[in-house]
Amino acid sequence: MQEEADYTCPHCWQTSSMLVDITGGSQSFIQDCEVCCNPIEFRCEIDNGTLVALVIESIEQ
Repeated sequence: MQEEADYTCPHCWQTSSMLVDITGGSQSFIQDCEVCCNPIEFRCEIDNGTLVALVIESIEQ
């Protein structure tokens, strides 16, 4: 199952949304911003099948 989550890019400050797989538990991954293409680290905290926190951090190149 997936849940939609909004986030703001720490590089260009544009708001976007993404789908988070909530069946696999807490996770972290790196994905490029859809607007400015800079890398972002996402940390998703999942508890009992619910997204409880989405932490966004910039990755300096």
